[in-house]
Amino acid sequence: MGSGGGELERTVPAVDDAYDTAAADSGTRGTDSAEPATGDTGSAERAAARRARLRRGREPRESRIAIAWRSRGVRIGLLAGAVALIALGLVAWFTPMLSVRTVEVDGLAAVPEEQVRQALQVPDGLSILRLDTDALAEQVSRLPKVRSVRVQRVFPSTVRVTVTERTPVLYFDSPDGAHLLDCDSVEFAIEPPGLGVPKLVTEHPGGTDPVTKAAVAVMAAIPIPLRDQVGVGAVVARSVSDIALELRDGRTVLWGGTVDSSRKAAVVGPLLSQPGKVFDVSSPNLVTVK
Repeated sequence: MGSGGGELERTVPAVDDAYDTAAADSGTRGTDSAEPATGDTGSAERAAARRARLRRGREPRESRIAIAWRSRGVRIGLLAGAVALIALGLVAWFTPMLSVRTVEVDGLAAVPEEQVRQALQVPDGLSILRLDTDALAEQVSRLPKVRSVRVQRVFPSTVRVTVTERTPVLYFDSPDGAHLLDCDSVEFAIEPPGLGVPKLVTEHPGGTDPVTKAAVAVMAAIPIPLRDQVGVGAVVARSVSDIALELRDGRTVLWGGTVDSSRKAAVVGPLLSQPGKVFDVSSPNLVTVK
């Protein structure tokens, strides 16, 4: 028993010594690995400085605008400018400062200017910014002889109206007078047609009649210089595909229908330089002269 107890007492210190030695060794190694040697201190500091510089390089630089915005004076100046602009806009919108003082009307020949001005009805004292130019144009376009109209603001106080009038392409007789037709087959006036406007001869003339529309389309396809050159006195339309031009010198051009009208217009001029009485261009690739 005494011997066994002595061995036990010797064994325990031996284990403790071994444990202490291992712990000491471990602590020494941990200390060595965590703290660099004195000779490496400068290298570590330089590496840390490089990392700090790299981090600063990756950070976005503050813009000049952001720097300036931090200035109280700049913020107050911008706010004051915004308020001034808003106030100026309100004054221009609600007061007569930009009210219409001049109305210019262009493009008139047959339409009296006074009719256009009356149709406009520009309110007195209303700011030019508040004008509804589309509504004004719509009012003027209701005039029978107006084909299209454009209304523009010209600052500070002018309204410019540009009118495109309807011009007669054909006319037809009726008990109440001569009805003028424009290139859109619109009957826009009952009045003498004027010099050079051909007469339409057809069974049921009118702006909604298909044969009338075909005759108008034929005349609209002929360029005005050529129209004046050939001197069309009348357009005889028996059907949409049987249209003839009666020239003032007694000759006749058989036009046919509206198909290939541009090609027919191109060949009819040279064809009329030949002698003959009847010139058939209804098939523009095979014209004939009689």
